[in-house]
Amino acid sequence: MNKAFWLVLTSVLWSIKAQNWTPQTSNTASSLRGVSAVSAKVVWASGTKGTYLLTTDGGTTWTAATVPGAADLDFRAVHAFDDKTAILLSIGTGEKSRIYRTKDAGAKWDVLYTNPDPKGFFDAIAFWDATHGILLGDPVDGHFVVMTTYDGGENWTRQKTPQAQPNEGAFAASNSCLFVLGLHEVWFGTGGARVFHSSDGGKKWSVAQTPIHHASASAGIFSIAFLNPLFGIAVGGDYSKPEGATHNIAITEDGGKKWTAPEGAPSGFRSAVNYLPDRKMWIATGTSGSDVSTDKGKTWKQFDKGDYNAMSFILSYAGWGVGPKGAIARFGVE
Repeated sequence: MNKAFWLVLTSVLWSIKAQNWTPQTSNTASSLRGVSAVSAKVVWASGTKGTYLLTTDGGTTWTAATVPGAADLDFRAVHAFDDKTAILLSIGTGEKSRIYRTKDAGAKWDVLYTNPDPKGFFDAIAFWDATHGILLGDPVDGHFVVMTTYDGGENWTRQKTPQAQPNEGAFAASNSCLFVLGLHEVWFGTGGARVFHSSDGGKKWSVAQTPIHHASASAGIFSIAFLNPLFGIAVGGDYSKPEGATHNIAITEDGGKKWTAPEGAPSGFRSAVNYLPDRKMWIATGTSGSDVSTDKGKTWKQFDKGDYNAMSFILSYAGWGVGPKGAIARFGVE
């Protein structure tokens, strides 16, 4: 048998294996919405009451702690670089939206930036590399707040964005309404079910409408991910209707210029979507469960009914989901 046959056979065998989330002990009861996997052993997570978590053994043991002076903050996002260095993003109106950084595994945290606008509200943060990053916030004076850094978060510069629609915002639900790729590509999805795209690191933007449900303030795009600069998937729906599986997904094959609804859909509201390159599989999760797709999002199969808010993957054997009441689970196959 030739190599091509074995590659196809291996792919088929992988696709029929059962997926699962294996719960781990987080040692916290805080609600978790931030998670960032650095490797198969090093993972950071974050949540309410100023909580951050770190494991260096793949989740066998988690250390949970509170950032000093931040017990009233909700850390909806964490971006980790290694076992010592991580950035936390807190959300909330005005100065409650902040960026923190540690370089010593949490022994000390520095405030890098505090939202100066009393009307502002941060939603997500992402990095292309250790020095180049981007921040997304809800509209102020009619425009989404997009800020970029070129020195690892020490300084931030606001970029211009197109006009937001009335009452349009983004969802700080999983730190995945914002997605970066390569050196300069970035997309973000909104509660208006629109996708903003920039190919120059946030300086110039285009906007496209998607068919995702957005008829209420609790509905729209919650997460977006791309396989490459052309193919991407956005998921969401209405978080007040966890079982709602209508108009909760959109797919693009041209980098975000046009979005269409596939023939199938995840089994309910989904707040996070990821692509697992080693298995050529997409996974979506939310408050009513998790689904997988092995045909580029055309059809989906639910494999778990657990309540998770956010995910982070290196590969299929190194992925974690986090949720309410300190829930943490590692993804695996059987």
